[in-house]
Amino acid sequence: MVEVAALRGVEVAYGGRKALGPFDLALPAGEIIALVGPSGCGKSTALRLLAGLEQPGRGEVDRTPDRGETAVVFQAPTLMPWASAAANVALPLTLAGASKQEAHARAGEALARVGLGAAASLKPAQLSGGMAMRVSLARALVMRPKLLLLDEPFAALDEITRRRLADDLLSLWTETQPAIVFVTHNVEEAVYMAARVVVMSPGPGRSAGETRVDAPTPRPAQFRTSAVFRDAAERVSADLERAMAQNTPP
Repeated sequence: MVEVAALRGVEVAYGGRKALGPFDLALPAGEIIALVGPSGCGKSTALRLLAGLEQPGRGEVDRTPDRGETAVVFQAPTLMPWASAAANVALPLTLAGASKQEAHARAGEALARVGLGAAASLKPAQLSGGMAMRVSLARALVMRPKLLLLDEPFAALDEITRRRLADDLLSLWTETQPAIVFVTHNVEEAVYMAARVVVMSPGPGRSAGETRVDAPTPRPAQFRTSAVFRDAAERVSADLERAMAQNTPP
């Protein structure tokens, strides 16, 4: 299977303290992977390596997407407060050299896909938290990326909004099927979103277990009550508990 990106034995240290590694992660084209682990285990660091925003102290980062083919969505929407939703979504197209007309048209299409076609003229201050995150997702998807990196994008949202956006994101994935790495603290959210869940140990983060979720994407109705979901969640939780126990001083 073709790999979009891979981390091979990467290690990262800050101020002499190792934060990650050695850590390996292979990301095949079209696969959704969730990274789960405690705070400080290096999940976000791994995401920055995959995005090309940081370089490892040791190991290798392989990335096949060209410029503009990788998109990152952070926990905070990071929208330009003075610009409309449409202008925020159009920004990466404008930076890539698209004409104003093309950028406006594609931004409108992207907003419509996330259910915000009627909100194109609104400023970020006029949007709810869930709407702002939808704009951020639209901005990430407007370039039709081959690699989509999500750093706890739903963490600040209420549970109902989180679930709705999770379903929306999985539906959007079916259109172009980018490879996705989804960082979260939430075990059940990871199992719901991903085909493969990688548990990371407390920092310096290493792989502490991997669970495959054998279910179709988007998820079927009532998937959270299914035996497949519960079994996968239990296996991920067990890996996380073992990783935490191994890091606990005697």
